[in-house]
Amino acid sequence: MRIDLHTHSTASDGTDTPAELVRNAAAAGLDVVALTDHDTVGGYAEARAALPEGLTLVTGAELSCRLDGVSLHMLAYLFDPDEPELARERELVRDDRVPRARAMVGKLRELGVPVIWEQVARIAGDGAVGRPHIATALVELGVVGSVSDAFTSEWLANDGRAYVEKHELDPFDAIRLVKAAGGVTVFAHPLAVKRGSCVPESAIAELATAGLDGIEVDHMDHDEPTRARLRSLAADLGLLTTGSSDYHGSRKTCRLGDCTTDPEIYGEIVRRATGAFPVPGTGG
Repeated sequence: MRIDLHTHSTASDGTDTPAELVRNAAAAGLDVVALTDHDTVGGYAEARAALPEGLTLVTGAELSCRLDGVSLHMLAYLFDPDEPELARERELVRDDRVPRARAMVGKLRELGVPVIWEQVARIAGDGAVGRPHIATALVELGVVGSVSDAFTSEWLANDGRAYVEKHELDPFDAIRLVKAAGGVTVFAHPLAVKRGSCVPESAIAELATAGLDGIEVDHMDHDEPTRARLRSLAADLGLLTTGSSDYHGSRKTCRLGDCTTDPEIYGEIVRRATGAFPVPGTGG
């Protein structure tokens, strides 16, 4: 089985619609794909309706969190999307995205970049606006050569000149809320230092004690020594280890299935979940 547990659609900051994403996942030879848009479940219905036969859909989300001033992302799988407390927190994060993005556009303009809000809004479309949309605007303007080039201290990284904070969950609250909604939590790309500051390993240990289920190890932003370090940490803490592409369509260079999750780990995630269940494709 080929299992990719971290992808994004136009419901947040990917370039594939949810329907295109599941079709492309099948074409890439995946058996299981998780839709994990940022702080939203808005792509679920379209992805389910278009799910090809032979592909299983795992519903999820990537939750925006902050711990001691450091941003981090928590992948949540197979939770009940209608659980009210978690739904309310996702809404608070989404509601803060537009004013935050507008503030980042303002900072960029102060730095001499001729970006305008209307350009960013056009790129985001109906998705939850975020930094990748602003980064795409910088690519369009010729300020940077690629979306990843915008995520530096020069521009949009967590310590960047144009960075603006947004409402984010405390990760301990995120774990509690996801568990209460019957879901499973995995810390996304925990040591992706190229994105900015990362929480220390001691914080990962504290999150494990609080009920964190796993950490994302095989990811494009982790080199081999980092992956080995994370596997050792996971073994010490009793955490599951996943691998995923973090696919964003044409917005990033990674492809569906570039990193995958072991079937036994996937089976354990499904076993632990009680809020929702994987959806098998029937050729929709």
